[in-house]
Amino acid sequence: MTSTDSLPYIIAGPVIRRLQPEQMVLWLVTRSPLQATLNLFENDALLAEVDCASSLKSVQVGEHAYVNLIDYRPEQSLPTDSWLTYDLICQVEGECKKLQQLLPHLLYPGEQRPGFVVKTQIDQLLHGSCRKPHHKGPDALLEVDKVLANSVRQPDSRPALLMMTGDQIYADDVAGPMLSAIHQVVKLLGLASEQLEGATVADCETLYQHTDCYYQRECLLPHTEENRELRDRFFAGARKPIFTADTAHNHLITFAEVMAMYFLVWSPQLWSRVSLGIQDVDEAHADLYLEEQKQIESFAQGLDKVQRLMVHIPVYMIFDDHDVTDDWNLTRGWEEAAYGHPFSRRILGNAMLGYWLCQGWGNDPDRFPNEWQSRLKEFYPEFDLKEHDQMVTALLEFEHWNYSLPTTPKLVVLDTRTQRWWSESSGAKPSGLMDWEVLSEMQTELMGEPAVIMVSPAPIFGMKLIEVVQRIFTFFGHALTVDAENWMAHRGSANVILNIFRHRKTPQNFVILSGDVHYSFAYDVKLRFRKNSPDIWQITCSGFKNEFPQKLLTVFDRMNRWLYGVKSPLNFLTKRRSMRIIPRIPAGFDDLRSLNSSGVGRVVLDESGKPKKISVLTAQGAEVEFPERTDL
Repeated sequence: MTSTDSLPYIIAGPVIRRLQPEQMVLWLVTRSPLQATLNLFENDALLAEVDCASSLKSVQVGEHAYVNLIDYRPEQSLPTDSWLTYDLICQVEGECKKLQQLLPHLLYPGEQRPGFVVKTQIDQLLHGSCRKPHHKGPDALLEVDKVLANSVRQPDSRPALLMMTGDQIYADDVAGPMLSAIHQVVKLLGLASEQLEGATVADCETLYQHTDCYYQRECLLPHTEENRELRDRFFAGARKPIFTADTAHNHLITFAEVMAMYFLVWSPQLWSRVSLGIQDVDEAHADLYLEEQKQIESFAQGLDKVQRLMVHIPVYMIFDDHDVTDDWNLTRGWEEAAYGHPFSRRILGNAMLGYWLCQGWGNDPDRFPNEWQSRLKEFYPEFDLKEHDQMVTALLEFEHWNYSLPTTPKLVVLDTRTQRWWSESSGAKPSGLMDWEVLSEMQTELMGEPAVIMVSPAPIFGMKLIEVVQRIFTFFGHALTVDAENWMAHRGSANVILNIFRHRKTPQNFVILSGDVHYSFAYDVKLRFRKNSPDIWQITCSGFKNEFPQKLLTVFDRMNRWLYGVKSPLNFLTKRRSMRIIPRIPAGFDDLRSLNSSGVGRVVLDESGKPKKISVLTAQGAEVEFPERTDL
């Protein structure tokens, strides 16, 4: 096993998570148990000096890997709209070391400590989704680092938060060099091992040494006789496992793999300690490996800036399918097959366990049972099979992944993945993104608010032509083939969500933030035939590092404009016939209504919660605005 001295003390993070005047949450991963003091400053004057022992929650996931959550609740509220800085002074081998000593690249030029601003009024935010490390193109998160670098000590121009709306990792679409790096990190950190029930491999070690480990994992992924029947119906007889992604050749399986991937996509710390040279890859996949290696090396080079930005701004997250697997809970038939097999259930549970530790926990620590942390303390160095399955069951049955922020406007983040509205007529039809009960609870939370920002990973108002294509495939039993998961695909959930917008007590200003689709657009939405319609904005930005096929999107975009323009009678044949949807035109793209470029969305709001500016900061360094239409 690797000597502790050769590993960085901080493996990933720190990341500012939930941030309010009454609470500051920091997430980080360390090589040994964290002993630290949190110092807070306002205008370089010491505001608080806090021993983290009383606010620290920690889970050991490897011999040299501890996931830490510092949940600090100040006795007096933190100052708002002021420039604050902080330091985390860690005990390392008997010495006190500041962040500047441990991670000097985290600081912007001329600064001694990371800085942040607590904002209760959301006047500006950044958002986006879909960050695939081996996508051919730059990482748009680096543009967030530029925004923060240009607003140091400038509270008024500082974004209030960064909202990641899904697919923070791609557990089901992993490049060969990334999987190689993951396995090296598993060994470096001594990440926990596990037994694999119902699999053709008995445990982690057998999996990692298997001839199908690289580029052929679809041969190892589970399938059952019942699943084969579903498979024939969905894919016209093509051989597909339960995990339906065409890119599942390196699908993550073990908990250790999931954790290693999180450490590698958010931090540069371990990349200098792994080698991306071809190893354990057969000749048939060598060319693909070398091509992916270029993209992964380019991705890793920007991670110092990604780590820096996340230490300077509150970051909120919610899962979408690729955080777990493609087509996650898309249909009732898929769920019955996936959760009915012990191996696929374990794979899903491992991804959810990684999501909770690295994403969900920091969104709102109070939502999660304290017993999860205490139960995990018994898991290292090797998960007990029975206890592991019990933890997986607890995660898969948990119903409170959604959360909200008491800001102005109120920010409400939806879980559109785990509480779906099944189709009763067919297991092959798409499920509703949220069931009736959960939608009713959401409506109660919204009522009476003057303005709200809602985060729905999938757009509520999407491109109609693509939804029609998905509906046609669904009619012929091929919902999984086209990822037919949109709000309008299920009659029940579509009617309920639209009725919420039509309710007389719905917020007057309604901003919807979405991702998922790998292109960006902005729609202004109004109720037809109603004078006091709420103002609704559907704002979609996707992805941070992913794009839709360019030629295909151009065709869809133009056909959608011809068939479903603002004045088209075909709109009255859709479920949104009571809505008038006006697409904004991205500046400089007069013949298109969507923007196909990796980027980060920026939304500037006025005091009433109305967007003053909607734009995308592209990965190439440009800013493309979506101005309000004046020609209609």
